[in-house]
Amino acid sequence: MLAIGRELTVEQRLGKAVVDIMANDKYVALAGVLMIGDRTVRDDIPTACTNGRDEMYGRAFVEKLSDAELRFLVLHEVYHKLYRHLTTWRHLYEQDADLANRACDYVINCKIADDNPKGWATMPEGGLLDPKYRDMDSAAVFHDLLQSEGQRDDSQTTGSNNTAVGFDDHDWGGAQELTDDEQRELARDIDEAIRQGALIAGKMGSGGDRSIEELLKPQVDWREVLREFVTSTCTGSDYSTWRRPNRRYIATGHYMPSGITEQVGELVVAIDTSGSIGTSELTQFLSEVKGICDTARPERVRVLYWDTAVCAEELYETHELDELPRSTKPAGGGGTNVECVPAYIAENNINAQAVIVLTDGGLYRGWGTWPIPLLWCILDNRDAKPDCGKTVHVTGRDL
Repeated sequence: MLAIGRELTVEQRLGKAVVDIMANDKYVALAGVLMIGDRTVRDDIPTACTNGRDEMYGRAFVEKLSDAELRFLVLHEVYHKLYRHLTTWRHLYEQDADLANRACDYVINCKIADDNPKGWATMPEGGLLDPKYRDMDSAAVFHDLLQSEGQRDDSQTTGSNNTAVGFDDHDWGGAQELTDDEQRELARDIDEAIRQGALIAGKMGSGGDRSIEELLKPQVDWREVLREFVTSTCTGSDYSTWRRPNRRYIATGHYMPSGITEQVGELVVAIDTSGSIGTSELTQFLSEVKGICDTARPERVRVLYWDTAVCAEELYETHELDELPRSTKPAGGGGTNVECVPAYIAENNINAQAVIVLTDGGLYRGWGTWPIPLLWCILDNRDAKPDCGKTVHVTGRDL
């Protein structure tokens, strides 16, 4: 029960803001996400922050906010959770902590401001807002900021949870402290909350949230997509030829054609080493590729590791594929420019029948030009929308 006849406490005001958001038709689909994790008020938090699961609010900061500003603040923290910013964009934080914080904030603030032109939720003082970042993902904003402001010195790149500007902090360290089991449970909880929220919104006839609709697109089995792509582009063809007679029948006086299985080209697997693809995810992914190739039988599999250039190349003949998941040695770890991959293929006259690109999708310079069949396997980033080839989204918990 809220207090009657006296001023509400910070905790009560925070609870009221959550109820207000849940009661707004525009945000009814967020109801389940709002209930995930703990929401606490603390004296040692200067503004507000989240570790991707729990939300922490500074008492002194919240006391200064109007009701509309507090609603904006709560929405801001919830969208960090919904978009999984502190896991998806960890590699940006490691490159430049301040720019990563600001990039994520620009994305969220543009969305909340666009959704509330009449001031039901208003951005607190010090917030970051620039219309040019509307409909951009955090990686694109990050690299725009990086280009416009230049690379920062080492003392500014990692290790601090404090942003230079903006009205909240981001607990990247706390996000990393969540165990693998906790992260998987959190991902499942968020997915289920989104599905349930969208179901309720549909029954209520709410206009809903287009960004949530994107997250709710039917999930496909990436392994089946991968298998169909490889078998349709790299499978050798069986045919009979009279040019090489079947010796089994020559002794009987019959001249019969022989059956030949033709292997065609090679499969290129290009792996982005600039982002958040870990060793376990890579091993599982390559194991799946190897299993499919046992059936599809490309002439060979060529693994390319790349960031702004192709950093390493590994070639596996058909009889060597058993070694693929275990012997591979990733290299690279700089910036990101996928254009280096088709350029490398062309410059080295590689007879690529098809290319599979495994990446986190933070390709701010574009998706490249590919004259051959292409499949993007995007890891943990449903915001990424390649403008060429086929695309399948993969979550780390599925690997």
